[in-house]
Amino acid sequence: MNQYTVAIIGTGPDPTNPTVEGFAMGYRHAEAYRDHDQCRILACADIVREHGEAFAQEFDLDSERVYEDYQTMLSEVEPDIVSVTVPPAVHEEIVVDCARSDAVAAVHCEKPMAHTWSSAQRMVQACWRADTQLTFNRQRRFGRPFTEADRLLKNGEIGALQRVEIGWGDFFDTGAHTVDLAGMFVGDRSPEWVIAQLDYREEDIRFGAHQENQMWAQWQYTNGVYGTLSTGEGSSLVGAAFLLRGTDGTMRIDVDNGPMLELEQDGSRTTVDVGGETIHGTPVDGDRFGSRLHTRTIEAVVDALRNDEESQLCGRVGLNTAEILFAGYESVRRRKRVDLPLEIDDNPIEQMVESGALSPSPSE
Repeated sequence: MNQYTVAIIGTGPDPTNPTVEGFAMGYRHAEAYRDHDQCRILACADIVREHGEAFAQEFDLDSERVYEDYQTMLSEVEPDIVSVTVPPAVHEEIVVDCARSDAVAAVHCEKPMAHTWSSAQRMVQACWRADTQLTFNRQRRFGRPFTEADRLLKNGEIGALQRVEIGWGDFFDTGAHTVDLAGMFVGDRSPEWVIAQLDYREEDIRFGAHQENQMWAQWQYTNGVYGTLSTGEGSSLVGAAFLLRGTDGTMRIDVDNGPMLELEQDGSRTTVDVGGETIHGTPVDGDRFGSRLHTRTIEAVVDALRNDEESQLCGRVGLNTAEILFAGYESVRRRKRVDLPLEIDDNPIEQMVESGALSPSPSE
């Protein structure tokens, strides 16, 4: 049985007090690695020495395995797997450096994928050229509400899928999960076009990235299925986190004041058992920082590496989601539908704020 050494880049601050400035996702990744019998955490890196030392104490690392410079760590430790749990703006630099190292076989990166569309593409290209496995932490793909919905969908319980409606969260940060899940439901098909509009009057910055206050977006996949997403005021019109509309019925995930998964056929509604899990997961006995979703995610990452096969969390699939997100903001900037492939380099919402086209009131 293969044994893999692991390093974490970006431990983050206190994991018991997560905020939109620092969520300490490194602890959640590390807890899942610690529980995996084929993984051994060797080192960590964080630009704040105290953060790394606290992490090392939690995961029984020697003090000499705490680094402030991740490049030094990569060259001295030579880990097989690296988790990158830093803000999106620095994902590209770190992921590319990992791919160019001599030892790293797999990089598991947090979401959102990158701060700009060009960065997202360069990360995937660099890992492909280096034959380095690149995956992203879309852990909700392994939650029972979503896997059961996908199973019922594949079994034809609602007929042919026509539209995935999303009424949960924001477009960029939470959208890195919700749009990804919509992609899962359509078999990870590529998008063809995106149209969107937003309102951004009060500044909302999460993990260094601007988030709109209210947004409506629609897109279509190559198989003809539509996706829609409503955020902020009015998003309750969906009546659930997700509504899957098919030719012969519907499914609702996280129903407002209702069950976690509900199947409707011929006017009759049935609650589907998801084992008590929610869209956020259910803590495993003994887990302190994460949930069974992170455990399942790391298992999938290791399985793909061991079997030399493409993971459903791979960078290629991640680009589908990233393209929808950046194209949505580009549609706002152009004031029209954006046909894909997307031919921009930047992050349109960031550019619109910088240019004054969007002028949110500063947050307190």
